[in-house]
Amino acid sequence: MSLIGEIEEQPAAVARMLEGNAGIVAELAALAEGVTHVVVAARGTSDNAARYAQYVWGARNRLVVSLTTPALFGPLESPPDLTGALVVGISQSGQSPDLVEVLAEANRQNRPTLAITNDPSSPLASQARCVLDLCAGPERAIAATKTYTTQLAAVALVSLALAGDDPGRLAVLPSLLREALDGAASAPARAAGMLADADRCVVVGRGYHIATAFEWALKLQEMAYVVAQPFSAADFLHGPVAVVEEGFPVLVVATAGPTFEQMASLASDMQQKGAEVMTISDVDDAPGDVVVPIPATEPWLSPIVAAPAIQAHSRSVTLARGHDPEAPRGLSKVTRTR
Repeated sequence: MSLIGEIEEQPAAVARMLEGNAGIVAELAALAEGVTHVVVAARGTSDNAARYAQYVWGARNRLVVSLTTPALFGPLESPPDLTGALVVGISQSGQSPDLVEVLAEANRQNRPTLAITNDPSSPLASQARCVLDLCAGPERAIAATKTYTTQLAAVALVSLALAGDDPGRLAVLPSLLREALDGAASAPARAAGMLADADRCVVVGRGYHIATAFEWALKLQEMAYVVAQPFSAADFLHGPVAVVEEGFPVLVVATAGPTFEQMASLASDMQQKGAEVMTISDVDDAPGDVVVPIPATEPWLSPIVAAPAIQAHSRSVTLARGHDPEAPRGLSKVTRTR
């Protein structure tokens, strides 16, 4: 299947994930017994799903969530004390040895473990007490799309399970993803053209959309070869904003909720500085030279709905720059790090 085919498959993939894991909700809830914090191991795109988990499990489940440093478990041979931790591995393939070693060490320390992976027979899954299967089906395009979006939905499902909430709240996601895909397909050509000749840009988000900013930047770098730097809006204003000049591309995620006013203000300020601003938003009057609409939903679910829009945009930029989105240079589908 082509990259665009896998992008378009996401509503069905998320529906499969939700249906396929309906029977393990109680098992997921039991993982949190006696847990004081969560440690997540991930790489690449999965790292951005882990960033989403930091905010979702932090805000909704009041858990301290940290991203681990796999080198401590591998070459440095100095694994931290995991007392009180639920240890989670997030990986599409479940193959990377450094992530497997994190869960293996958690087992040695007798800590509960969860694997979120598209391969329930993988080495990562073999180390986990509980396995959440992404059910995305084979993902052949090198750039991760449907596995990322199902990872986000899996993180949301875990949050609901830990809180004892109804997983049925996520049943709306497939239809919202379809609407987001329709919106991305009708996005103005200028959305891709802004980066057709650019060698760099910044991508800015806040809160739940830190994950979106980092994943959008990653997709632009790995497919379109644009040096895209992701920032929290707060961090961006603490110094990096100095790079903005006339015509500089600034990509903003500004959706309804507690961070909208700050993100809308930032987008307007960047326009006043002469930057070219592209905004992804579910608010009708969001500022930006180009605004790509996505459907409105609960703020904590918005990164899931935004995922197809940033993927489709990155693919369009890649084509506008004359590159092949199916074959990013120097990359392979499975990366094994130690």
